[in-house]
Amino acid sequence: MNALTGMEKFSHLEDKIYLTIEFAKKIREEKEKTEKEAAELRRQNVVLAEERNRLEERIQLLLSERDAIQLKVEAMLDAMAIIDTEVAEAVGR
Repeated sequence: MNALTGMEKFSHLEDKIYLTIEFAKKIREEKEKTEKEAAELRRQNVVLAEERNRLEERIQLLLSERDAIQLKVEAMLDAMAIIDTEVAEAVGR
């Protein structure tokens, strides 16, 4: 009877070992999956950072163009105001 109890204990230990091996395999697979996901997220982060930089440069270019156009429009409006004054003086004579 003692030998049977020993075999039962051994069988129970064997079951625990197999369960531990399966658990280790599952953890390893999950780790690999997580590492792949992290690598993909890092790649996407690089792509998005490059896109952000490109868009920031584009915004700066557009702001510069806007400022240049604003200066030109203000100069034209000033010139038109001077012309209007000269025309009003000429008509008023």
